Amino acid sequence: MKLEDIGFYTLSEIRARTSSTISPLQRCELLITDRCNFKCPYCRGTIHKGDMNPFIAMKILKLWVNEGLVNVRFTGGEPTLYSSLGELVYYCKENKVKRIALSTNGTADLDCYKHLISCGVNDFSISLDGGCCSTGNIMAGGIHGLWEKVVENIKYLSQLTYVTVGMVFTELNVNECVESVIFADTLGVADIRIIPSAQYNKALNMLVGLPEEIINKHPILKYRIQNIKNGIHVRGIRETDTNRCPLVLDDIAIGGKYHYPCVIYMREMGKPIGVIGENTRKEREIWFNTHDTKLDKICENNCLDVCREYNNKWMYYHKAVMNLETPKEEVKQVVY
Repeated sequence: MKLEDIGFYTLSEIRARTSSTISPLQRCELLITDRCNFKCPYCRGTIHKGDMNPFIAMKILKLWVNEGLVNVRFTGGEPTLYSSLGELVYYCKENKVKRIALSTNGTADLDCYKHLISCGVNDFSISLDGGCCSTGNIMAGGIHGLWEKVVENIKYLSQLTYVTVGMVFTELNVNECVESVIFADTLGVADIRIIPSAQYNKALNMLVGLPEEIINKHPILKYRIQNIKNGIHVRGIRETDTNRCPLVLDDIAIGGKYHYPCVIYMREMGKPIGVIGENTRKEREIWFNTHDTKLDKICENNCLDVCREYNNKWMYYHKAVMNLETPKEEVKQVVY
């Protein structure tokens, strides 16, 4: 299976073959605020409090653009609460960033989302952790009256641009996961991303019973269901996986003034690689060369299946020139 078949547009065979610290930045994620109008029970929050200074945010984007930024994601907190978001998005659009993504809980007014589309957003990742109002309210931390608004926003935005829903499952909602995914499919979304929370972190085996016509409509969902069927967990590094993370070479997550290996590492309160600046990519190269992810509990327990698959593929392509541990076997590919 090619990386393109997974469904994440930032992952590709050509990226795995050619990425380095001097290749264009393929994907960067910027945490612009910790403020949120939800209190999701699984949310780790962030050590970076308040709003990022808009001047600093723009300076970071300029650094990235100068490195050939291809895809960017704005996250939080709830990023629609950040007053300068439109300006940051527009800057990316004007500088030919291909994909401009927004992670949101979907509760902003529709006019806000339409404005962001006009500024350049062409990818919405919207949280939907329940297939009914009562479960949605519980998963929002007891915030009532917004689930219906989120659902209507998802329906509308799915007609305008690329929209995926992210469904996090815990002991509070896992028993309804099949019904929730079936409901999400009715909203017209491009894909459905299922994942257990870091605290719950159990296999979602009941989802293998989803109707095939739903599974086959959504590449990311299909990838995860096939992994579940093959006993491959969403989270965690396996014995056969590489102990290196080449994703850090052209993929950056930032909170405050610091850059992290990935956004999950940041949310799990891991130490940053360094302070964002002109030496960022060199610092990330050093981290890649010296950091054993199998000895890092955050990586070992939380690394996502798609990241593992990319890292293994990168190491496979580069093993002839790398004096590092390569995967003990190339990732077993699922035949669809």
